[in-house]
Amino acid sequence: MSASAMRVAVVGGGPGGLYTAALLARQGHTVELWERNAPEDTFGFGVVLSDETLGGIERADTVVHAALAAEFVRWDDVDVVHRGRLLTSGGHGFAALGRRRLLEILHERCAGLGVRLRFRAEAPDAFALAGSYDLVVAADGVHSATRARGADRFRPTETPGRCRYVWLAADFAFDSFRFEIAETEHGVMQLHGYPYAPDSSTVIVEMREEVWRAAGLDLCDEAESASRCAKTFTEALQGRPLRGNRSAWTRFRTVVNAHWSHGNVVLLGDAAHTAHFSIGSGTKLAVEDALTLAEALDRLPDVPSALAAYEEERRPAVASTQRAAAASMRWFEDLAGYVDQPARQFAFNLLTRSRRVTHDNLRLRDERFTRAVERDFGCPEDADGAGTPPMFTPFTLRGLTLRNRVVVSPMDTYSAEDGVPGDFHLVHLGGRALGGAGLVMTEMVCVSAEGRITPGCAGLWTAEQAAAWKRIAEFVHASAPGTALGVQLGHSGRKGSTRLMWEGMDEPLPDGNWPLVAASALPYRAGVSAVPRALAAADLAAIRSDFAAAAVRAADCGFDLLELHCAHGYLLSGFLSPLTNHREDAYGGPLENRLRFPLEVFDAVREVWPADRPMTVRLSATDWAPGGTTPEEAERIAAAFAAHGADAVDVSTGQVVSDEAPEYGRSYQTPYADRIRNALGIPVIAVGAISSWDDVNSLLLAGRADLCALGRPHLYDPHWTLHAAADQAYTGPGAPWPAPYRAGSRKPPTGKG
Repeated sequence: MSASAMRVAVVGGGPGGLYTAALLARQGHTVELWERNAPEDTFGFGVVLSDETLGGIERADTVVHAALAAEFVRWDDVDVVHRGRLLTSGGHGFAALGRRRLLEILHERCAGLGVRLRFRAEAPDAFALAGSYDLVVAADGVHSATRARGADRFRPTETPGRCRYVWLAADFAFDSFRFEIAETEHGVMQLHGYPYAPDSSTVIVEMREEVWRAAGLDLCDEAESASRCAKTFTEALQGRPLRGNRSAWTRFRTVVNAHWSHGNVVLLGDAAHTAHFSIGSGTKLAVEDALTLAEALDRLPDVPSALAAYEEERRPAVASTQRAAAASMRWFEDLAGYVDQPARQFAFNLLTRSRRVTHDNLRLRDERFTRAVERDFGCPEDADGAGTPPMFTPFTLRGLTLRNRVVVSPMDTYSAEDGVPGDFHLVHLGGRALGGAGLVMTEMVCVSAEGRITPGCAGLWTAEQAAAWKRIAEFVHASAPGTALGVQLGHSGRKGSTRLMWEGMDEPLPDGNWPLVAASALPYRAGVSAVPRALAAADLAAIRSDFAAAAVRAADCGFDLLELHCAHGYLLSGFLSPLTNHREDAYGGPLENRLRFPLEVFDAVREVWPADRPMTVRLSATDWAPGGTTPEEAERIAAAFAAHGADAVDVSTGQVVSDEAPEYGRSYQTPYADRIRNALGIPVIAVGAISSWDDVNSLLLAGRADLCALGRPHLYDPHWTLHAAADQAYTGPGAPWPAPYRAGSRKPPTGKG
């Protein structure tokens, strides 16, 4: 492509637009750039770039890299100030420079390469430019006019955050990246500060919208805002003032576009996507966009294929960054829920908030700090000073002490006959019990024939079923001593009478269907699923009795823990969600009424379940659908079950309505468990795409969960927990290998490549 010179128009003179212009001019293209501001104008103060981004710049343009390298301020430490206590973690590695100096370097490089820079000039409409230029790069920022004009083509969505923030500066250099928390009479405020020059630091002050208004900052001009913020964080600033630069309080907006290009017009940087400033990625993403776009144009024969390649390559990296940034943003939005944590745990939680820094990663960066957090958590050290991984510390629920924090999540196997678990269940559950987990859960065990999801679902409504479960429990306790076995009781409600999962998930049976019941007469999938019958008072009493009878059988079988399934749109979950409960009696309407029947069932089960054995409840903390259960309601639901005697809450999400839109991703459900745990102070089980032992250790040590449930990892590897111990060189009591398996406790050697 570089052999055929193009005419390129760049709209926007920020770092992304300027760097794109320089790279394309270097390839021999004729480039013109429009920037409505003067060359010396800029917003914000410092810019942070990663070593990865700098490496890409060095490979693409050594001139720009050398100029940047001469300007950078570098530091390794992160300081966290929590209630007057300073905690420092090292080994992080940051590089920053002034935004104005960055622009000057790029201006000089563009000018030297022949780019025509049009300052103080409003760019023509990008789609109008597209007729006379071979390529139009829209790098016109978060408020992109190009994106707005082409909304029907790019299909953008903008999601506002819940905080207000302002960019300010201090005329001295912090020694590190500093996070400081101020608990004011109006609420919690936070400072993000970092040096960007030998005598200057960026200072971002952020707080929830309601705190901002309560403090009266919504009525302050720039000077008064800077003065008020300086007084709030006077210790961090050592009494020095703060200054602004056209600094206005704003709300962060996460921008996502379904498409990044249309014809020969392409979005770049904040015009295409944004990521919250708390992970310092805005300029980084824009520069990496520029690198990828220039490389694609140089490599491929025409603009359409280059733009397609640019988007294909960048989308996964951007999506990953946006997920991390969203996790970080939510953490700061919910900061008030964490300030009561012990200081070191709070600092660890902050450092790992985006899930990009993990327990194992942080230990490599700063082992001393991480060991201190582990000691506070209660991780014992052996005679050689090696610490116990957090996942292998014990945890007690009522009269049951689990030897480690790993739970084999309930997983429906649809392999029972007439509700009777067979040899498959013995091998499935027995194998995972031998694999080292502290707690192994059964699949949802149905309390009646009508409460099955499929004909292959297991049950506990007959003596034959109970005898089969007792056989499995006895095997687990005899062959895997120290492993607890839990039973999950539930009723399918409107999601019953369907085919086996691999024959058609949620598809009705072709024949042999049984009648469905639910809170309200609403089918799960309109036009596909059968319409259930709304339960009458007599039905409710009968179902309560079914649950209690099943609990009695479960106790006789020898199960160590019982979980009541109130999630995923099954019967009890159907009462809790306003999307599925349209009743007009005492069991419908406000949340207190929607809670009534699930709590009645819980009480009936708790009454017959042995007093020394724990009982948990599984909840869907969000329906992932408008009008469904909110996080605030999820807290109230969890609190109600805890008040009725639930020993822990197993926090899941969704599967309540068929048109849900989940936000999938690594550990995507754990923020809901985190919120309930830290808001209510009750034990929680986290679940949902937790895939590594490092994730488990990180979640536990940060105080986001007490137990972690993993399903698919245990399908892939029944001995996942034992292998996690081996990978961490742990040989203690939290993960003992069964005597017949001890010869396999070390990873087999592999051939040389």
